[in-house]
Amino acid sequence: MKNTSVKKVVTIGGGTGSFALLSGLKKYPIELSAIVSMADDGGSTGILRDELGVLPPGDVRQCLVALSDSSLMLRKLMNYRFENGGLAGHSFGNLFLSALEKITGNFTAGVAEAAKILNVKGEVIPVTNADTKLFLQLKNKILLHGESEINHNFEISKHGVAKMYLSPKAKANPRAIEKILAADLIVIGPGSHYCAIVPNLLVEGIPEAIRKSRAKVVYNCNLVNKKGQTEGFTLDDYIDATEKYLGKGRIDFVTHNRGKPSQRLMKKYKQDSELVSFERTDRKKRHYRVLEADLLSTERIHLDKADAISHTRAFIRHDSDQLAKMLMLFLELGEYEGILRDIA
Repeated sequence: MKNTSVKKVVTIGGGTGSFALLSGLKKYPIELSAIVSMADDGGSTGILRDELGVLPPGDVRQCLVALSDSSLMLRKLMNYRFENGGLAGHSFGNLFLSALEKITGNFTAGVAEAAKILNVKGEVIPVTNADTKLFLQLKNKILLHGESEINHNFEISKHGVAKMYLSPKAKANPRAIEKILAADLIVIGPGSHYCAIVPNLLVEGIPEAIRKSRAKVVYNCNLVNKKGQTEGFTLDDYIDATEKYLGKGRIDFVTHNRGKPSQRLMKKYKQDSELVSFERTDRKKRHYRVLEADLLSTERIHLDKADAISHTRAFIRHDSDQLAKMLMLFLELGEYEGILRDIA
């Protein structure tokens, strides 16, 4: 008999990748929790961190807006960026979250209040409550300070990564651990490997909880490689790099796009024009299953002129509905496999 209990899905990531993912998943009858990276220190977020001493609101804001069932006007308000004056470049939503942190005395509590106001479907959880910074040391001994500096460095592929770490060390938000341990499906990515995925896995307690969880783990492979960073990465390379933190064999499924962007879009997208490749014959004994589909969004991307880091935003993005549909298939697959094992 089919299990009709509400399935618990946990996403782990940050940035525009999480926005696309959550926009599709919120349409399904699932218990949804979004665990969000807290390493961002660029643009409006970086200024607020420096001037107000608050935790980074940018990625959390995007997730709240993605999951909001409030009016279109309220969602537009959260993403609105001031173009002039002392607030130029700042997002209203970032200011709103920073103010709530000050009022409640705790960023996680402020996010919970914002979720109520925005009528969020699900829960948005900062991966840590610690004020920490991301560091990446190249094999040539150069140390990159902060997510913004890492994101704008294009010699990572050339020199190689010696290590990544958070300083000071950060412990996981207890709520994030709770949700991971109770999950039926854990979804990692899509998002920048070094700036959205790895920062979550560097938080003490997160990799351990994922290993301990009985949930199936899905890795949403990026559509394109970032020139000078993940240049030349194949799908298998992404899994190897991620399981360096998770532990070998923990990823069960991988999604991979087989659609082809238009030449116009590929030409426009100068920084990240190399599609991630997947060769079925490369490995005969993969411990994960790869599901391929056309996951490309056909929606035109309009970048905000007031966004100081708009030039780093992706033009080639996942189709929210197609990606969510595929993930729901993984939930069903796990359920029916369990039934078949019981019959056997």
